[in-house]
Amino acid sequence: MIPPAAGSGTRARSSARSSQCAVCRLLRSASFDAGALLVLFWFVCAIMGTRWLAHDPFAADPLNSLMPPSYEHWFGTDSLGRDVFARVVAGARDILTIAPLATLLGTALGTLLGLVTGYWRGWVDDTLGRLIDATLALPLVIVALLVLAAVGTSNLAVIIVIGLVFAPIVARTVRIATLNEVHLDYVAAARLRGDAALTIMLIEVLPNVMGPILVEATIRLGYAIFTVATLSFLGFGIQPPSPDWGLAIAENYPLIAGGAWWTVVFDAIATASLVFGVNLLADGVRAIVDR
Repeated sequence: MIPPAAGSGTRARSSARSSQCAVCRLLRSASFDAGALLVLFWFVCAIMGTRWLAHDPFAADPLNSLMPPSYEHWFGTDSLGRDVFARVVAGARDILTIAPLATLLGTALGTLLGLVTGYWRGWVDDTLGRLIDATLALPLVIVALLVLAAVGTSNLAVIIVIGLVFAPIVARTVRIATLNEVHLDYVAAARLRGDAALTIMLIEVLPNVMGPILVEATIRLGYAIFTVATLSFLGFGIQPPSPDWGLAIAENYPLIAGGAWWTVVFDAIATASLVFGVNLLADGVRAIVDR
């Protein structure tokens, strides 16, 4: 058995200090802070739900339908007389449940696949690499639509489909990062100790490729939010009576021609602001990782 190299504790402490410095730089990033505030706002809305709202987002009031924004109804009402502001706030819950879970699934599967293809070269890398390339050649939303049309629409199905579609994208990034690590001395030392390949990948290599994984995960989260909203708009995502933003835009889009712009615009702004906030987070994380 090969004893641990002298100074490994010093390197560990140095790595910990470096991580702390990276966190401090991240918190001082204007891009990251702005994105964090936007995302935090919508997460609070998703968690608090309708507890602090004056109107029930599901309560219909036909006598007050299509009312423009006013003091009583800040964002107006829709065709059924439901308060648009309450529905925009409540609509954050489903999208901020499905999109993060889909991103987590895609990141986990993609990380494992990327570690395997980057660590084991030869036929393993060639076979899985061709499958990844073939998957990446297909449009994400089209693939999701085809699968959901075949298996049926549900929140769980949307999570699984988006996660599986994202996995090859994450795998490509993790594979490249892994290839840069497997030839380094610490991996060779682990092999000489007789560590199993899975142990080396998860214990030795994975911590050293976490930077690219975090960047990819935050980027995928933005795409997941947009994809969930798109699928809902097309009728294959979140289903009624949810106040989901994409679904609300699809239901009220014909009303724009009649001048009821408020039934669509605020849901669109909510979607755009959340995606924008996540992209700012990704920019902040990427700026720190690339240093």
